[in-house]
Amino acid sequence: MRATMFPLALLAVLLAAASLSCAKQTDQTAARKIVIGIVAKSQSNIVFQAAWKGARDAARDLSASYGVDVEVRWMTPPDENPQKQAEAIEQLARSGAQGIAVSCSDANILTPAIDKAVDLGAQVMCFDSDAPRSKRFCFFGTDDRTCGAAVMRHLSEAMGDEGAIAILAGNQSAPNLQMRVQGVREELAKHPGMSLVGNGVYYHAETPEQAAETVNRAQSTNPSIKGWAMVGGWPLFTGDAIKWAPGAVKVVSVDALPPQLAYLASGHVQVLLAQNCYGWGTTAVRVLLDRIVRGHAPAQTRIVDSLTVVTNATQAAYGKNWEQWLGK
Repeated sequence: MRATMFPLALLAVLLAAASLSCAKQTDQTAARKIVIGIVAKSQSNIVFQAAWKGARDAARDLSASYGVDVEVRWMTPPDENPQKQAEAIEQLARSGAQGIAVSCSDANILTPAIDKAVDLGAQVMCFDSDAPRSKRFCFFGTDDRTCGAAVMRHLSEAMGDEGAIAILAGNQSAPNLQMRVQGVREELAKHPGMSLVGNGVYYHAETPEQAAETVNRAQSTNPSIKGWAMVGGWPLFTGDAIKWAPGAVKVVSVDALPPQLAYLASGHVQVLLAQNCYGWGTTAVRVLLDRIVRGHAPAQTRIVDSLTVVTNATQAAYGKNWEQWLGK
């Protein structure tokens, strides 16, 4: 009787241990799932579509090297709406997302939402447009004052360092655009033969149609404008936005999206300064995984990405990037 019960007791112990081991493995497998939310400014803007593609590609490529299963959730409003962004950030944090990357339409509105998400346990970083007073742990993107200065510097070269200019400025509440405008103004002050026409800074809703309308109305009202410093390329995201003859008014713009490249080819635009918007997504996922999985923070809280100068001579070669960035 005793000889029979001992193996049975041993078997019970072994089965219990195996059960605990399986449960532990199941728990470990569940813990390896990492959810990262991407909250860009708008789904309708191609630069953020490229960022979304970059994030998905990074999730696929980095999962194995970090030993986790990465899920990227696209929580971007259809059109620019900081309140919707704030709601998306809170929703992600409350649903257990470990990481969130956000491009801020309005830092004042988004800072409380970012802080709340961090308090709930999420790691939050900004890309493209920052909320520097929030609890986000880092920012990745363009140095906006440097960007604005570069726009103005290239415009001065195109205009022979003389003439009146205007600045196309986008959303007045966007901190990244405010800094770019400041950079344009600071560089303009170094060129005594150039000036800002009238008030000279034109804000608008960030849609191609409203941006193009703003430019053409301003140009019609102020024909003395001989150059446009566009801190964003919104009117160039659609065809036939520029109504003057090629070269009659010089244009330098940020970004180098496929529709913008056509304006280089036609001679309506002299220089485009391209941001690595695909890299917004890939870098955000990598930096967040470093923070979440390995506990590593960037050496600097601001990770600055350089701009690429694109001209008529290089626009065809640069355009090939978009085949990857838009998944075509």
